[in-house]
Amino acid sequence: MRFMALWRPGPNANPPTENMMAEMNKLIDEMTKAGVMVQTGGWNPASPCTVLKSASGKVTVTDGPYTEAKEVIAGFAIFDVKSKAEAIDWGKRFLQVAGDGTSEMRELVDGQPR
Repeated sequence: MRFMALWRPGPNANPPTENMMAEMNKLIDEMTKAGVMVQTGGWNPASPCTVLKSASGKVTVTDGPYTEAKEVIAGFAIFDVKSKAEAIDWGKRFLQVAGDGTSEMRELVDGQPR
């Protein structure tokens, strides 16, 4: 099973410390060695973005940044795991390092018949 996790920091989140980044790198190394981590990356929440929105057959394009902090996605990870429970366990470990915030996890569809 393949899951994608999106990370949204909490409203009072501080920039990551050197210690937090070292702990996160250790966790990512562990996940990579375990064969779970497929890809990870981050966004600079203050960087500009472009939002494409479709409504009633019309696509609008808006340059950002997002107007509300709750919409900011700071990073992502893609996991290959045996079960949803395993994805949740890795997600909990991530949150223990990352601190306050939300990680939304969704199973990715691989296009293969089930």
